[in-house]
Amino acid sequence: MIHLPRVLAAAVEVQSLCQQQHWRFCFIGGVAVQRWGEPRLTQDVDLTLLTGFGKEEQFIDLLLGAYSARRADARDFALSHRVLLLRTASGVDVDVALGAFPFEERSVQRSSTWTWAEGQSLLTCSAEDLVVHKAFAGRDLDWGDVERVLIRQHGKLNLGQIRSELPPLLELKGESEAMSKLEQMIAKVDRRLKAKV
Repeated sequence: MIHLPRVLAAAVEVQSLCQQQHWRFCFIGGVAVQRWGEPRLTQDVDLTLLTGFGKEEQFIDLLLGAYSARRADARDFALSHRVLLLRTASGVDVDVALGAFPFEERSVQRSSTWTWAEGQSLLTCSAEDLVVHKAFAGRDLDWGDVERVLIRQHGKLNLGQIRSELPPLLELKGESEAMSKLEQMIAKVDRRLKAKV
């Protein structure tokens, strides 16, 4: 099991490289869950790196020069699937989403700094954008994270923003039922927390 400080240290290392290159990025996935949801063990680092369309190779090549690839065809895989699969020297897996879509642009624009230890901070997506990312991914683990974010950030979330951003993404994926699932979860969390008051 990879301990959380090791994962966050790997994220700091990746962030340092991105900042040196003046790249636009933010952390999503398990790292952002530590900030906005219920802290849990996470074994990898996920981030959105804005590359745009057509310039991906220069980002990919620099990252492959800095980190190990997790598969022999990592470069080709990244160009066709828009995800670069890396591993740091300390053994932490890093998934770099090559961002270019309007939502990814807005997500990076809305990102903010999270100080997780004295002198240690990471740039993460907003709580709202984390909900969108997780609902879009749609695995059981993701829905668990969505529920924990809804609970911890109850009354603070801009639900209108989530309701605006998620449907167009689900439409691209052909899975519009995830929006209904999210609305049911929002209502359930709201009822449960209001009953406690």
